[in-house]
Amino acid sequence: MSSVLTIDNLSVSRGRCQVLQGLNLSLDRGEMVALVGPNGSGKTTLLESIVGLCQLQSGDIRIDGFKLSEQLVEARGRVGFMVPAERIPGLLTGRQCLQLFARSRGLSDIPAKTWEQAEQLRFTGWVDQLTMSYSLGTRQKLSILLALLNSPPLILLDEPLNGLDPVSALALKRLLTKMAEQKGCCIVMAIHDLSVIEQLHDHILVLLDGRIVLDWDQVRMQQELSRSNQPLEEVIVGVLEENPDGSPR
Repeated sequence: MSSVLTIDNLSVSRGRCQVLQGLNLSLDRGEMVALVGPNGSGKTTLLESIVGLCQLQSGDIRIDGFKLSEQLVEARGRVGFMVPAERIPGLLTGRQCLQLFARSRGLSDIPAKTWEQAEQLRFTGWVDQLTMSYSLGTRQKLSILLALLNSPPLILLDEPLNGLDPVSALALKRLLTKMAEQKGCCIVMAIHDLSVIEQLHDHILVLLDGRIVLDWDQVRMQQELSRSNQPLEEVIVGVLEENPDGSPR
């Protein structure tokens, strides 16, 4: 597999607070990656850094071979990113938001695949309504559709299951699995619900105090589960409890 995301020695501060500290990471195409950590561990900052929304103290980020600091437009064009629900323009309809994103990716119109995804997520009935009228779950669906538009090589999702109804949540899990397997998309999902990880993800990253304290691919994950004879949820919580200083495992 070819690397779609490479991070070398990434550090980010917000004011006087050191949020990310010397992160190194490499992710391949087709991976389903769970990004786990307590509130304030730096998950959202990491995702925002990858799309160039944070000023870096140090480090390099390459997306599908493009260096973010030197080829920002090309790098961003290879990433799908969930717009936070509260930042979706309230005076636009869902269709207008999708059209704007499609044009930003060089497309003349919304792809047919996006309409299929909208139907799977039960969003089509809202597409011509102003987004200010949307519930949290409906805003989440639009944000997800924007991130998935045109199947970019790297897709970053921040708590995408939050607010979704059970039918839409299951549809999203199936949709993401299919995109990873058939399109080779690398999907990074920041998530708090540890029960979802074992059924959906083949790569786990645990972030604590701005450092990656656990980086397991599928082989390592199975080895650790066999060794500990515990559910994955308990293993991850154990790592968080045993690493208060953020030392890697």
